[in-house]
Amino acid sequence: MDENLLKIRHERSKKDFPFLTLEDDEYVEFAFVRAKVCYMMIVGSVAAGLIVVLFLFLMILFGQSTLDAMGRNFIYIILFTLVVTALLAGAVATMVFKGNRLYVTNKHAIQLIMKSPVVKSVNIIDLASIEDASFHQNGFLQTMLHYGTFRLSTVGDETTYTFPFSDIAPSELKAVSKLISAAKEKKAAMKKD
Repeated sequence: MDENLLKIRHERSKKDFPFLTLEDDEYVEFAFVRAKVCYMMIVGSVAAGLIVVLFLFLMILFGQSTLDAMGRNFIYIILFTLVVTALLAGAVATMVFKGNRLYVTNKHAIQLIMKSPVVKSVNIIDLASIEDASFHQNGFLQTMLHYGTFRLSTVGDETTYTFPFSDIAPSELKAVSKLISAAKEKKAAMKKD
């Protein structure tokens, strides 16, 4: 690749992804996020929870005509607590969902993992160490909604890095496989010298 183009792509990647630590001649090829359909499932679950809470509230409120003002206030407090809890759970689930990303550069695969707002980790894998890149869909729902698990298996310690709930296209998988092959060829050429 031309030296000027390499610098431009590196600077652009540093600007677009300031939180990534990139080497001088490294740039981001792909930035994978989780499938939007899975995010809609989170929103739908929170909405369903709120509808159930509202339905139960209305059943209790209209079913109890003998409640005085203090009893109604108690029911309002319970309703408010349940609604706030459902909204907070949805906000945390959204934050965790969006906090998981996978970046493939011309040299590495960088996986940002968020299991909760306070539990985060980063995996950096040398592309030349990756033996296999694959995409798996399990079940009717994943096949129908076009999402699944992207897997990177390494040589040596045979560790498998997974990126669940992704909607990686076959063309993107093929391009990542080509990047892996190119990194392996470059490493092999460097060993010969």
